[in-house]
Amino acid sequence: MSLGSLSLVDAAAGIREGRITSTELVEACLARVDEVDAKVEAWAFLDRAHALAQAKAADNHRRQGRPTGPLHGVPIGVKDIFDTADYPTEFGSPLWSGRTPRRDAAAVARLRAAGAVVMGKTVTTEYAYYNPGKTRNPHDPTRTPGGSSSGSAAAVAAGMVPGAIGSQTNGSVIRPAAFCGVVGFKPTHGLIPRTGALLLSRALDHVGVFGRSIADAALLAETLVGFDEEDPDTRPVSHPHFVEIAGSAPPLPPRFAFARTPAWKFAEPVTEQAFAELVETLGDNAGEVDLSMSFERAIELQGLVMAVDMAHNFHRDYEQGRDKLSPVLRALIEKGRQVPAVEYTRALSASANLNAVAESVFDEYDAILTPAAPGPAPRGTATGNPAFCSIWTYLGTPAITLPLMQDESGMPIGVQLVGRRGNDARLLRTAQWLTEFAAGGGRRAGKKAKSGSTKRKAAS
Repeated sequence: MSLGSLSLVDAAAGIREGRITSTELVEACLARVDEVDAKVEAWAFLDRAHALAQAKAADNHRRQGRPTGPLHGVPIGVKDIFDTADYPTEFGSPLWSGRTPRRDAAAVARLRAAGAVVMGKTVTTEYAYYNPGKTRNPHDPTRTPGGSSSGSAAAVAAGMVPGAIGSQTNGSVIRPAAFCGVVGFKPTHGLIPRTGALLLSRALDHVGVFGRSIADAALLAETLVGFDEEDPDTRPVSHPHFVEIAGSAPPLPPRFAFARTPAWKFAEPVTEQAFAELVETLGDNAGEVDLSMSFERAIELQGLVMAVDMAHNFHRDYEQGRDKLSPVLRALIEKGRQVPAVEYTRALSASANLNAVAESVFDEYDAILTPAAPGPAPRGTATGNPAFCSIWTYLGTPAITLPLMQDESGMPIGVQLVGRRGNDARLLRTAQWLTEFAAGGGRRAGKKAKSGSTKRKAAS
């Protein structure tokens, strides 16, 4: 196995145990960048000399016998909406070209405190919204990698870096992870601080992570969670043991609620068939739950909150530089500026009632089972329909997508699991169980969809 193909967990263990050095790993990742990034274009900024300098400093630190963190010497990609004191942060917009922050975002600071090497800044769509960047899908350059965390998902999928961070205000972690065939994890709202990241919507913004396995996602997320006094939605609570719990066996086989939400109307035939087969194979471990009526307006409400909040947060950019904004972003801002205050307030408050409905589901089931996207990554540059993610972002629940299936052409189809708010570790453990179930032949391929689960070693 080449160093560049190591999982984040294996890479961290290799450096910690002295089997490899950070310099060797970063050099392998840079070689992979040279090999594939001309076609993928996952990076907004990548300074090879600076990445290697960080790696050499990490190696010197370890040789001196000084204490190391859980990500010591491991290169991580950072979405270009998170401030970095040593790289530009331009939000995917010409309005912010050349912007150079003076301090790291909270998530980036925690990566560095854990010993990580900030490999570079990954491409984001404009303002983390719909207008696509230059990145293409590593599996097929004629298809979208999804958005808005397009570069982060593509860089991990293409083997250029073992892990990356991104953000989700609608479907910007789960969807690109599904399209690119990696694990994407969006923890409970407010679990990871957003200080120093581009603010789209306080009510909706989440920090998320990308890895090659559930264990990777657990390690990366566990490193990032915690209270930050500058983020009013974080809380001073005990540190979650994501890695330990994700790797443990559940006391009983988990039960999955196959949910038909209003997004189900967007499901493509290959997705419908694949999920029907998966539910059938899960047998007594799965039950169907129809949420289409209860959540009838949830997607609309999420979009309304996002439009108003982005209109407010980007008002200066719109007023002073609207000609440099994409038509799709201008349209969203103009829509948000027209929403009456009472309608916006109702949209914000409605999430509490819908969370109560979700809570009743979690009283009986361990996780909600749903597609991550309507189907495989579509052709073209449009980032794809986020409808299967919108509800769970609106509710602030944890969600994870698993690369368990493929279509006939080999393109990934993501399986999304949604958990109870605050039960992130349990969701990771449930996801691990499902991954092992699929890897052990728990379901066979249908005519149009086939099992494509990660190997047992990668999932452990």
